[in-house]
Amino acid sequence: MTLQAKLDAFRHQFETTMAPPEAVAIIHRTTDELIATGQADRALKAGDRAPDFSLPDADGRMVRATDLLASGPIALTFYRGVWCPYCNLDLQALEEAANAIRATGAQLIAITPQQAASSRKAIRDNSLTFPVLSDAGNQVADAFGLRFRLQDELSALYASFGVDLPGSNGDDSQTLPMPARYVIGTDGKIAYAEVNPDYTRRPEPGEMIAVLESLRVTA
Repeated sequence: MTLQAKLDAFRHQFETTMAPPEAVAIIHRTTDELIATGQADRALKAGDRAPDFSLPDADGRMVRATDLLASGPIALTFYRGVWCPYCNLDLQALEEAANAIRATGAQLIAITPQQAASSRKAIRDNSLTFPVLSDAGNQVADAFGLRFRLQDELSALYASFGVDLPGSNGDDSQTLPMPARYVIGTDGKIAYAEVNPDYTRRPEPGEMIAVLESLRVTA
């Protein structure tokens, strides 16, 4: 089953058996509003230079983009948090593809606004073998053009579901990154970008692998 098929199956279950209709309506409306802003179209694209970054992993070790790029390309995913079931399915799919990604000479990393404790939970729950970096305040996400502030009704809805964003992220900004995938070449330029304001839609990991293999051929 493809990643998107798994996401679609969960969405159907969630919207028909897990959430009340009024909650589903809020989610649909706020997603449509984010799409309408056109922010995803303004995020960094293939051909742009990737921002430099230095972020702590789940154990507090600093991971620097320049160090990673010294040994190969970066396969990068931005995700919302361990509380997001769609993100967990996405991380699991990336883990299934992790060896194939590393076989191209690239390093796979994830960036999230959540603090280290939540990242460690994401690593445990999804059996991840790649680093999860904490982007406090979504500063790096903002540099990529991905950070947005949740609408008040969506923040309230998440809180009613038991999602404690201030506690998970360590700030009360109520901001998240739009889910995104990037491949950054050793020259620091973005070779692949996929940004979607609809968090229930994610690309197949194979798309990144194809780009990484093409970079290896042309290197």
